[in-house]
Amino acid sequence: MPQLETVGAPPLLEVKNVKKYYPIGGTFRRAKGFVKAVDDVGFTLNERETLGLVGESGCGKSTTGRTIVRLTEPTGGQALYKGKDLFRLKGRELQSARKDIQMVFQDPHSSLDPKQIVGRAVEETMSIHAIGTKRERMEMAMELLHRVGLREDQYFRYPHEFSGGQRQRIGIARALAVQPKIVICDEPVSALDVSIQSQVINLLQELQEAYELSYIFIAHDLSVVRHISDRVGVMYLGQMMEKAPTNELFARPQHPYTRALLSAVPIPNPAAKKERIVLKGSIPSPLHPPSGCVFHTRCPFATERCKAERPALEEKAPNHLVACHLY
Repeated sequence: MPQLETVGAPPLLEVKNVKKYYPIGGTFRRAKGFVKAVDDVGFTLNERETLGLVGESGCGKSTTGRTIVRLTEPTGGQALYKGKDLFRLKGRELQSARKDIQMVFQDPHSSLDPKQIVGRAVEETMSIHAIGTKRERMEMAMELLHRVGLREDQYFRYPHEFSGGQRQRIGIARALAVQPKIVICDEPVSALDVSIQSQVINLLQELQEAYELSYIFIAHDLSVVRHISDRVGVMYLGQMMEKAPTNELFARPQHPYTRALLSAVPIPNPAAKKERIVLKGSIPSPLHPPSGCVFHTRCPFATERCKAERPALEEKAPNHLVACHLY
């Protein structure tokens, strides 16, 4: 599958043809069918870059993130980090790679142990990777809590004593504890109030600059993705529909699905007129995806070719890749 070309240094992370299928009615060999949560997805991530992954609920964007860090095992494909395939690593090699790729989860409450003080939660990853002495880990945890906007004395408190926004800050501090190179943010602000969302987004951008981080930012809120991302990938039913630099994607969306998504973004001007593209029908089941282009059942421009032949993700403009037979 074609990838966005990078200029200069090779990409920090290169994801190729990743697949994640869940068997139905038995083991993989005896399964009656498969839920194709992620089906042949690929992209690159450069140093100090933010790649946004967007799409409707159930499109596979969160599964893609979890598969990259091996929270769920891949069915196929490659995830090359500094030239090493994360999907083939085992034991200490895998543990070492996980130190460099951390994750911030959608629900900050369920991602924290309610019986563990938050300082210990931040220290835990440092302890697993044998970073520093017990005293040094405590000092680093307090410093990280302060860095994300909390007080050092809150180290001794439990998760239920914090608000949702504060718990997400703790999750961010925990991810940064082992000094990663890549942080996968899985809907990190979707469970927060709008006013808190902006604070967390600003914090992520500050930390990216300070720690030279690369982000994979998974979200369904296009306005948030536009604000934080350098490039955006649009997913639908486990497949990548379009990839482009953020400004290019929002100014000149090519795929009919991307156009429909962008038409639904509210405009903060009541006098402005905007054409709303309403898609008919619902998202098909990933257990029985449509033949050809998976979007053809809802696409107003679908042809017979769309029903029979899956379009390749191809470059239609500089660094602008689209999977659509219209072009």
